[in-house]
Amino acid sequence: MKTRFLSLMIGLILASGTGAVLADAAIFGHIDTSIDAIDVDGGSDDINLNCNTCSIGFKGSENLGNGLKAIFKLDFQFDSVNRNRGAITDRDQWLGLKGNFGQVRVGTISTGYKSHGAMIDPLYRTALQGRDHGLQSSFHSKAGEELEGRATNTFRYDSPSFNGLKAVAHYTLDSDETGEDEDPFGIGGSYQNGGILVFADYLDNNQSGSSEENAWKLGGKYSMGMFGVMGQYENFEEGSDELNIWHLAGTATMGNSMLYLGFGQGDHDDLSNSEYTAWTLAAMHSMSKRTKLYAGFSQVDCDSDAGVNLSACKVDGSNVTGEIDLFSLGLKHKF
Repeated sequence: MKTRFLSLMIGLILASGTGAVLADAAIFGHIDTSIDAIDVDGGSDDINLNCNTCSIGFKGSENLGNGLKAIFKLDFQFDSVNRNRGAITDRDQWLGLKGNFGQVRVGTISTGYKSHGAMIDPLYRTALQGRDHGLQSSFHSKAGEELEGRATNTFRYDSPSFNGLKAVAHYTLDSDETGEDEDPFGIGGSYQNGGILVFADYLDNNQSGSSEENAWKLGGKYSMGMFGVMGQYENFEEGSDELNIWHLAGTATMGNSMLYLGFGQGDHDDLSNSEYTAWTLAAMHSMSKRTKLYAGFSQVDCDSDAGVNLSACKVDGSNVTGEIDLFSLGLKHKF
C-alpha cells in the first residue's frame, strides 16, 4: 500500500508539468551506502553493504496571506541495497501552519530531544552516527508513542527565534483506548549565536508508579575556526532504575575534509549495574555540497551485564559481552 502511494505521489509531481505545483512542492532525499565490517566478541564476524536511513520525500508550503503559510512534509525510508528487507516505511509525516508565532505541526514528527542531538553529530545518518554506537541514547531513534525519537500521533510547536533563543514542545495523544489517558510530552530550548550552541530537553511518558519514565539532557557545541567541540549528558529514570549516558567529541576541518573523534560512556544503576564505554574515529571528505565520502572505526566495550538494559550493547537483538568493533567506508548524497 505504501509503495503504491509513493509511486502515485512521484507520478503526480513529475507528470503535472505546471509551474504552480513545482513552486509549492519539492522532492528531496538522502542516500547513504556503506560497506561495514563488524567484529563481535563471542559472535560472528561479517561484512555487508548497508543503506543507512535512505529516504525520499516531498515538502512544500502555500502562502495564505498576512504572513501565514501552510506547510507539509511526507518522508519515506527505503533500502536500496537489500530489496527484500522490509517495505517502504514512513519517517516524518506532518501538516502544519507557520507564521510570526513560530510553527505548529501535527502528525509523525521528530522530537526536540532528537533534533538537538542531530545538531551535534556530524556523522548523523551515516553508518557511524552516535545514536547507533553508544554516544547517544535510544531516545534519538525509532518511532512510536513511548518517548521514541520520532513521535507518532503528535503535536509539535517551535517558537520563532528571540535573538538566538528558541523553544520547542511536543504532545503525543495516547492511542491505547483500553487504559487511562497517559499522553507523553516533551519540552526543550536552545540558544545559538555565532559558534555557540547550547540546548536542554525533557521527556515524560506521563505515567505513574513503576511505569513512570522521564529523561532529560544538556548539551551543546562550540566552533572556533577549524575546530569544534561538542557533547551532551543524558539522564533517564524508569521507576527505581536510572540510566546515564554522556559523550564528548571534537572535529578538525581542513578545507573540504573533517576529522572526528568522540568518546562516551553509559551506565544503568539497576541490579545488573551494567555499563559500557564507546569511541568513534572518522574522517569525512566533501566532494561537493551534496556528496560526501567517509571512513571510520567505532568500538563499544560492554561489561558482562551491559546488554541487559543498554541498546548499544545489543547486536541483532542479542546481548553482547566484550567488544563490538565496526569499520565503515561510505558514500553519502543528498538531493
